[in-house]
Amino acid sequence: MSYDFPPLKNDLLLRAARGEQIDRAPVWVMRQAGRYLPGKPASPSDHEFFEICRTPELATEITLQPVRRYAGLIDAAIIFSDILVIPQALGMEVLMKPGPTFPSPLETPADVAKLSEKVDVDKELGYVFEALKMTRQKLVGQVPLIGFCGAPWTLMAYMIEGGSSKTLQKSKTWLFKYPEESTALLKRIADVCVDFLVGQVKAGAQLLQVFDSNAGDLSPHDFETFSVPTLRQISIGVRDGLTGLGIPHVPLTIFAKGAPPSIAARCGYDTIGLDWTEDPRDVVKTLDVDSCLQGNLDPVVLYGGRDAIEREVKRMCATFRSARGGITRGWIANLGHGITPGVDPEDLKWFFECVHKHSANVL
Repeated sequence: MSYDFPPLKNDLLLRAARGEQIDRAPVWVMRQAGRYLPGKPASPSDHEFFEICRTPELATEITLQPVRRYAGLIDAAIIFSDILVIPQALGMEVLMKPGPTFPSPLETPADVAKLSEKVDVDKELGYVFEALKMTRQKLVGQVPLIGFCGAPWTLMAYMIEGGSSKTLQKSKTWLFKYPEESTALLKRIADVCVDFLVGQVKAGAQLLQVFDSNAGDLSPHDFETFSVPTLRQISIGVRDGLTGLGIPHVPLTIFAKGAPPSIAARCGYDTIGLDWTEDPRDVVKTLDVDSCLQGNLDPVVLYGGRDAIEREVKRMCATFRSARGGITRGWIANLGHGITPGVDPEDLKWFFECVHKHSANVL
């Protein structure tokens, strides 16, 4: 199934993801459609979180708000949704109070039997697809639209911990105590991720990102043992799924926060997201392939005032350009993690302006 979407006017993000030399770095920020940005008629504070996710009109409006506010400065829209819609599709209850809470988390491998045996993503997650289609139309080709999902390890951790956790003691215990059952659950989650991401491309997503937010809580050995196989399962499965449908491939991004980029680069993604603890010059020296990089300003810099923002953006641009031999190529500017709710929207605008200024290739 294909839809007649308006032609894309700004493909800078897609060209960067393909490793092409560009006039400047494309820029967007994770969680850019979020609570930091006031807006009507649809504001995240006016509705229950998952109500917005399940209401295409509301999700579309919130997705479009930063694109309107930062017109000409921002190079992508990312659909307003959440990584935890996949556990919901598997039959688990997830509440936002205000952080994510699972009233009945998985406690032992026997609890996996409570999950849905087969997930029909069109039925369970069709509201995301409708929001993507609606957003693509209303973007009228201004910028590409990003779809996403959580990585299996990060989703499994939430499903077992019952919410956020600093130690991940329960979920990591599963890996060591029940390695075979954990591997089976991770693969099962990955199957849903593949179907969900293919469905997002069918609905209009032009780039896909997989968020492995808890990757850094695993040792490099355990990340490679438990997370990497399913990250590869997703990259291969999505491309095979699109090929089978006769749909052109879209760029894939992996953001495995805290995990060694050299390992993440072997998972089959076009772009590797970096958090703020990584120096791209060091990363490029150790990567097995010449992947595009994304990142990686510390989000807290946005609270430091305009002088600090410009200073740190200028430094970030210099390091990414140095990593590519002094030019802007193979880099998507972003934060090293999601933007936080207290950021002044005008300071974010300044961040975008500084990226435009300091990442530009001088002819």
